[in-house]
Amino acid sequence: MNDKKQKNRAEEHCGNNLRSTDVDVVAGNMAGSYEGNKPGVKSASGNETGTDAGNGAGNSAGSGATNVAANEAANNAANVTANGTANATANEAAEIKALKEELEAVKSELQGQTERCGEYLDRFQRTAAEFDNFKKRTAKEKEALYDDAVCDVIREFLPVIDNLERAQNAVSAESSAQSLKDGVELVLKQFRETLKKIGVEEIKAVNETFDPMLHNAVMHVEDESLGHSVVVEEFQKGYIFKDRVIRYSMVKVAN
Repeated sequence: MNDKKQKNRAEEHCGNNLRSTDVDVVAGNMAGSYEGNKPGVKSASGNETGTDAGNGAGNSAGSGATNVAANEAANNAANVTANGTANATANEAAEIKALKEELEAVKSELQGQTERCGEYLDRFQRTAAEFDNFKKRTAKEKEALYDDAVCDVIREFLPVIDNLERAQNAVSAESSAQSLKDGVELVLKQFRETLKKIGVEEIKAVNETFDPMLHNAVMHVEDESLGHSVVVEEFQKGYIFKDRVIRYSMVKVAN
């Protein structure tokens, strides 16, 4: 676009110079005619000679002016074109330099981002490995805790087993039913104490209001002497450990 504008300016300048040259030619012709027609020359041949001399001089002057103007116009056009080319070359060089600088900045930023991505990837891999180790360690700890809990419960029940074995060894043909009953009651008492020691308690059922969170109703009866939703009979005891139900009480509910 810059070269085209400069070329247009050069053409306009050449046109102006040519118009100026035409004006100079006309002026030269007029001057020649005036010289040839000066007073004092009275013969026809003198008039013709003066006229021819004036015309020749005017034509020579006009031709010389035309050549000079053309040369100046050509020189100006060449100078304008050269200046335009130099300016365009300088602009292109400046743009190339700016693009190179921008490219270097982008490369530098890309390298920085690549390094940060590498750091993030390394951190992620380390975190994933640590989390995997944590899961494995937690599973082992959980299994160990479960085993410890089972061992603790069994340890508490071993005395009950010991008493049952002693009772079995003490039973003979002469043993009375009462002695057997007393022995069983003692073992049962010890068993309940052991359950209570480890935190297991019986769920109260008979004469209690039916609670679906603790009781499992398997029968219903209508009895006007009893209140609404009252447990009248327990078929199987229920047990609870802290807030967790181990087994629901199997009961009969009235009304």
